Parts: sequence; structure tokens; C-alpha cells
Amino acid sequence: MSENVTIKRALISVSDKTGVEKLARALEERGVEIISTGGTLKVLKKAGIHAISVSTFTGAPEILGGRVKTLHPRVHAGILYRRDNEADVEQMASTDYKGIDLVVASLYPFEQTVANPKSNDKDIIENIDIGGPSMIRAAAKNYESVTVVVAPSDYDRLLEQLKANDGATDLAFRRECAGKAFALTSHYDTSIVDYFTCDRAEPADGFPVRLHRSFARRSRLRYGENPHQQASLYADEQFGGPTLIRAEQLSGKELSYNNYNDLDACLEMLLDFSEPFACVLKHANPCGAAIGKDLAEAYKRAYESDPLSAYGSIIGLNKEIDMEAAQLLHETPFVECILAPSITDEAFKLLKKKKARRILTLPQIADGRPDGEKVYRFIRGGLLVQTADDQDTPQADLKVVSKRAPTKKEMKDLLFGWKVVKHTKSNAIVLAKDGATVGIGMGQTSRVDSGFMAVKRAGERAKGSVMASDAFFPMADGVEVGTNAGVTAIIQPGGSKGDEQAIAAADKAGAAMVFTGMRHFKH
Repeated sequence: MSENVTIKRALISVSDKTGVEKLARALEERGVEIISTGGTLKVLKKAGIHAISVSTFTGAPEILGGRVKTLHPRVHAGILYRRDNEADVEQMASTDYKGIDLVVASLYPFEQTVANPKSNDKDIIENIDIGGPSMIRAAAKNYESVTVVVAPSDYDRLLEQLKANDGATDLAFRRECAGKAFALTSHYDTSIVDYFTCDRAEPADGFPVRLHRSFARRSRLRYGENPHQQASLYADEQFGGPTLIRAEQLSGKELSYNNYNDLDACLEMLLDFSEPFACVLKHANPCGAAIGKDLAEAYKRAYESDPLSAYGSIIGLNKEIDMEAAQLLHETPFVECILAPSITDEAFKLLKKKKARRILTLPQIADGRPDGEKVYRFIRGGLLVQTADDQDTPQADLKVVSKRAPTKKEMKDLLFGWKVVKHTKSNAIVLAKDGATVGIGMGQTSRVDSGFMAVKRAGERAKGSVMASDAFFPMADGVEVGTNAGVTAIIQPGGSKGDEQAIAAADKAGAAMVFTGMRHFKH
């Protein structure tokens, strides 16, 4: 059999009508006979393109309100018969069946229907495509003789193939298309499985018995964590929340594996703040974070928290970057990436002057954190799944356990520090003052060591600051590290056997202490 197969007859049945007129017209000009169905047929005829209905091709009418139209031996035999198999060829001739060389199809919008809050169960079930996947799988199986195209993005490539091969497609192209076709039907079926087993019949704890996720490769990365490691970026096709996958990179060289890791941690922080907020991150940990009356003030104070660590950092901002903020960012010695919901034209003109600086915008940042998200983490041979650490802690839920209650100013800083410590790797200690971090200690095997680290970075600024701890103090020493440096108020989960010692240490120093009743481990 020749590697190239000439397209003489095509079946076009698409839910997504993007580009279908242009494709069909080009096929018609090449003398290709076009068979079509329902809405696609109407679009083609309205455009003046000659096409016959599937009913005309099969000699059988569509029945059951259109549920059965392509499920017919003439259709599937035309797709599946083996051109190099003598018995198949003879049987096709004896039954007067005709071959179909090209299948162009897209499926009913099942996922879009599920995502539509106005859809009911009946609407969703009706958008489960039966004939479409059957045709696509048949054509993909017989790729040696049949071309199958399932995405408008491949229409131009198909036409280029026909032009380059005198109306034919080559084997490599058909095999590539077959792979895409099977990927589509696999993802489609997985979405249906998820609807029935996850959305409608999940256990009482909200976690499905079976978990199906579909990831599509978006790009190859230059390397992984280190230059000797290879890496790629994949998109979770079922994820609907804010994600870097949908961010637009406006300038700078391509993002690295480590950039994505750091930017993701940055994005997590941005989603927790509604007031003007800025954070500076290194190695997925904040080295500075602050709120302000505007974005410029927030960034200035976040950067000043730890200027030394800010060199080569990732910077996140939760409001549009204006010129005032851009001028401060531009003066920062070396910044890897900047992430914000948007940027003014004037600000972008300034910031893009440094060619290596990557600038990304993601409008979804402004929408905040969606409710009910789950978090996934791969381990060797398995996957850990948990609900997101998205529970807010209002002031009313705090329990004052010290003799002295926090002042209004201290309380505001305690709540700010509590939000920041959630995004700092354990063991984590955050010192904050006036809505900005002044010292952060993280990732130590001892909470006391994290406290020493935070105090050292804060220096004199520790005086009058508040302390946030992501988990309880098992004894008094961690509290004393803070109060000896001048900390006046502490927020922690509580719940340790050593709570009384920790409270006594705070009282001895005249510091206020509040319990949250929850911890914020980030491993």
C-alpha cells in the first residue's frame, strides 16, 4: 500500500463549527465528495458548499431525534475497511458500500455543559456523544487508510498536506492525527466517568473512589531543577481555577521549571489578599510580604523586609501594576519574574526595558481563591489529595489566652502574619509590623531555629512586632526567642501539652497571645 492516501470522500460532523466552512470549501475545490450531518450540513449548505446528508449516503433516515444517524454499516464499513485486504475490498464491492477517506469531527460539548450552572442532568446526558467517538475511533484505528482530524487547529495542516501531496496525506501525518483522536476520546470518556462517579456518586467525604485526571503537554522546558534534568509542562485539562497555565507572558525569556514552582507559590499567596498586596519569594518561600494603601507602598515595604534575599526573586502583586509601582520594580537590582493581574501600557514600556525580566499577567488573580478546591501531590507510585488550606480565620474565632489582650493594631498585624505564615514552609515563624513582614524563618527541623532565623533577619525591627507560628509551641523556648527580641503579641494554633508554659512565657514578658485552633503546616 502507498504511504500517501488520496482524499476522495470526506465525512464532516462537527459540534465546534470554527473554520469548517473554509475547510469544506477547500475540499470541494479539490473535488472531494462531502458527507455531513445535522447542524454542520446546514452551515455548509448556507455557505453554498455542496454536501450530501448522511441519510442520503446510507439510505436510512436519522431516527430517535437525531440520536442515531452515523451509527450505520455504510458509515463504519466505509471508514474501517482495509484497502489492502482483498476480502474487505470484495465485500465492499458486493454490497455497493463506498469508502470514506477523511473524517473531520468534534464532539458534543459535554464538559462545557457540565460547567454551565444552568444545566440540569437531562441536558448533560443529552450531550454525551455516541456516534462521534465511534467514528473518530474507527478512523483512528484505520489510520493507514483514513485521515481523522478532531481539532480546528489542524485544519490548515490538513490543507497543507493535500497541497504538498497532490490531494493526499502521508502516513506520518495520519498516525499523528490518530494519536490526537484517541487522546480526545479518552479525555472525553474520562470526563463522563468523572461526572457519574465523582460529581454524582462520590462518597460522603467528597473524595471519589476512582480519580481520573487528564494532562496535556503545553511545552518542553529547557531543563528541570538542574541543567542535567529534562522537563516539560503539562496542563490539567479539568482545572478551572486560577492557574499559571493561563497566564500571559508579556516579556522575557521562557520560564524554567523552578520559575513555575516559585510562581505557583506566589500565586497561592496573591489569592489570599484583597487589599493592595505584594510578596517577594525565593525558592517558593516568602522573604517579604506587605499590604499598603496602594500597590507601590505594598511592594516597597515587602522588598524592605529582606532586600538581601530579594535578589533574583519572584515578585507577586494582586492589583494592576501602575507607573508608580513599576518605577520601584524597575529599580530592584535583579528580578526573575513579576506576576500581576494586569499592567498599564506605560508601566509595561518601562519594565520591559530589562530584556531578561519575565512579566506575566493573570486576570483571574483579581477574583481571589475559589471555594472547594482540592490539592494534588504526586508521590512515587501514587497521588495524595487533600482539600485546600483555604479556611479563613476571622478575629471573632481567635481565643485570647494571655492576661493581656492584643491591641487593635496588634490584632491587625496578627491576622496579617497568620495569612503569610500559611504560605511559608514548616517549621515557620513570621514577624510582622504595620502590615509588613520584618523577619521570616522557615524550613527548619526545629521551631526554635526558625524563630532565631526570623529574629536575626528582623534585627532591630523585631521590637514592637508580632509573631505568627504555623503550628503550636511545644514549650516556652520558642516564645521566649520572640519576646526577648521585642515581640509584643503572638498568634499560634495552640493544642500542645506545653500550652501553659508558652502562655506563662508570654505573660511574663507582658505579651499578648491568641490561639487559632488550626495549624498551617506547609511541607
